[in-house]
Amino acid sequence: MQPTRVIGLMSGTSVDGIDTALVEISGQDVNLQVKLIAGETYPYPAKLQERILSICAGASISMAELATIDDAIAVSFATAAKHIQQYISPGDPPVSLIGSHGQTVYHRPIGDRELGTDHQAIGYSLQLGRGALIAHITGITTVSNFRVGDIAVGGHGAPLVPRVDAFLLSHAQESRCIQNIGGIGNVTFIPPRGDDWLSKIRGWDTGPGNSLLDLTVQYFTNGTKKYDENGNWAASGTPCYSLVEKWLNQDYFHLPPPKSTGRELFGVNYLQDCLQDAEVYNLSQADFLATMTELTAASIVHSYQNFLPKMPEKVLLCGGGSRNIYLRNRLELLLGGVSVANTDTVGLSAAFKEAIAFAILAYWRTISLPGNLPAATGASQEVLLGEVYSKS
Repeated sequence: MQPTRVIGLMSGTSVDGIDTALVEISGQDVNLQVKLIAGETYPYPAKLQERILSICAGASISMAELATIDDAIAVSFATAAKHIQQYISPGDPPVSLIGSHGQTVYHRPIGDRELGTDHQAIGYSLQLGRGALIAHITGITTVSNFRVGDIAVGGHGAPLVPRVDAFLLSHAQESRCIQNIGGIGNVTFIPPRGDDWLSKIRGWDTGPGNSLLDLTVQYFTNGTKKYDENGNWAASGTPCYSLVEKWLNQDYFHLPPPKSTGRELFGVNYLQDCLQDAEVYNLSQADFLATMTELTAASIVHSYQNFLPKMPEKVLLCGGGSRNIYLRNRLELLLGGVSVANTDTVGLSAAFKEAIAFAILAYWRTISLPGNLPAATGASQEVLLGEVYSKS
């Protein structure tokens, strides 16, 4: 059986561009094989990115504008999917499927409100960039809107990558944590493969990843810089550990998994509260950024220490935050003797792992395999994920 060529599309809570992965997939689950042919990150048009960020920060929007932005995001995703196909050589098999996560603009985890005495409260998550339009523009069958299936059976709709992590990154003897550091951090704990190992996998959102770091840099530079490259700015400062200890008292960090979060919590308002807390310490900008970086590292380690059955033997990093050298060094120090590396070291691109994951989830959807892991999302059962839109 020939491998299936799939494009995975992903833009996370950092809204820093559309990660695009062109892959070949074969097998199903335990025999799953993935080859990355090409990966690129395509920027949003500046005005669209600015508007997405304002919506994520709570700006009001009319239904007419919502529809326009939904279309604009879909066009951007479709354009990325068309561009990545330049890496297909003449005579090679064409792409037959696209898996698009879309752009999350609102995420409300399960249980935030009551729906009535005869109904159990369920969550809500909104991703823009409709799959029907991507399929129409590209002429390629597209799977999108992955979260709603898990939410419908009582899950958070996040994180959705643990099942993919399990089949791509498990080890026969070694327990591992796969730690994605995007705008929000999420972890998959994978025990050694053995009896009933899949049921022992756990996953959840650990808290802020790059979101607060990027917002801090943008605040201090009036938007002239978007992020702290390699963590160099933070590395020039000194963390205020008293502030980190105070911030770790925030309710989310003590909430047991399954759990998920987003910019709705760790966004602009949270940063403003942190800046206010820091006033009495007279921190320099570098000190404050170092302190925010310490919060990301410390919240990850706090999460492991409080909610894992045991500490892992190895932590594999992925996502944009895996390139932040200072953050990685702080995480490694706080983890003590636990080995820390990027997923590149075990053959899976750290930069494009999330996009690869949604290519796989789309592939699983078309061969009728479930994509969620109830132990990670809190869903009542395994379900097919994603809505399928045929080319037109």
